[in-house]
Amino acid sequence: MSGDGEHHQAAWFDTAGLHRLVEVLIERGYRVVGPTLRDNAIVLAELESADDLPRGWGVDVAPGQYRVRRRDDDAAFGHSAGPQSWKQFLHPPRQRMWAGTRDGAAEPESDEAVPRYAFLGVRGCDLAAIATLDGVLGRPDYPDGSFVGRRRRAFIVAVNCTEPGGLCFCASMGTGPAAGPGYDLALTERLAGQAPSYLVDVGSPEGADVLASVSHRDADDDEIASARDDVEAASHRMGRQMPDTDLRELLIRNRESPQWDEVASRCLTCGNCTMVCPTCFCTTTEDVSDLTGEHAERWRHWSSCFEFDFTYVHGGGSVRQSGASRYRHWLTHKLGTWHDQFGMSGCVGCGRCIAWCPTGIDITAEMNRMAGDE
Repeated sequence: MSGDGEHHQAAWFDTAGLHRLVEVLIERGYRVVGPTLRDNAIVLAELESADDLPRGWGVDVAPGQYRVRRRDDDAAFGHSAGPQSWKQFLHPPRQRMWAGTRDGAAEPESDEAVPRYAFLGVRGCDLAAIATLDGVLGRPDYPDGSFVGRRRRAFIVAVNCTEPGGLCFCASMGTGPAAGPGYDLALTERLAGQAPSYLVDVGSPEGADVLASVSHRDADDDEIASARDDVEAASHRMGRQMPDTDLRELLIRNRESPQWDEVASRCLTCGNCTMVCPTCFCTTTEDVSDLTGEHAERWRHWSSCFEFDFTYVHGGGSVRQSGASRYRHWLTHKLGTWHDQFGMSGCVGCGRCIAWCPTGIDITAEMNRMAGDE
């Protein structure tokens, strides 16, 4: 499992080193998951080699819009967040919890089926999202066993962002563009020269051990400074930003704001924002059986607070029936009461909820408008 290791001198390797890194992880039994181009989007999928990375592809994003485009270089990580997050591998969208037969024989899930993932290309915002899920699903008092098992076995290769997208606002959420703690290795892609090269930071003993199997050299001071400067410059080129105020208190003061009804007039309550959010964790369960009733299963799958029956109380109906109340709950929880529950924000500034909202509702625009109206 990734963690904070002792300080190591930053390393440097070229594109061949990146290819070797993927090979080493596969040789060590990891299923390497990273970005790849598929169906006109950059999605997360299992990689057979570094050739599967979306080299030379970028994205253009806006509220309700997402388009891939060709770049004029061979950057493998020259794109912002896609429609998927790493949450789907640690907290699967659909998971069988139990199976059994009429005679009482149970078929519990086996820990042996949990894969060992190596995540390649985890941005600062998504690394913060994984840490957020650690604080929610990995809490020692009530841990989610499936999540903890997957998380413990994961190897994380982060990527520091040098080119934020039009909807990124990680800088104002304190989650990027530099990857925070929690990685095993962190790469900064440098595009000077014929092909990309990479500054490599080590974040754990496991990361150092993997790097030792990849041809590399120590980075010199100029290389380190140039890479750090690129990441720092990216923090000033964010496409969006949250208002510089206490968001939790702002939402408390505006609980009865007419803005909620105005947003609801545009919101379809489709739940897209919760499905693409890297930290939303709500689930529901369902029991199913075959037609003979001889075999039954219990499944857990993602749920959304935008669903009408999400707050259904037996004998009393749903608590939040209006679209305005459901949107207010989602936003207030994400940016406000998440602090009360977990001691952190539920938003990491990835911008996915803006890109994948069919009507282009912009969480940063709504919060800035709310702050400006006071």
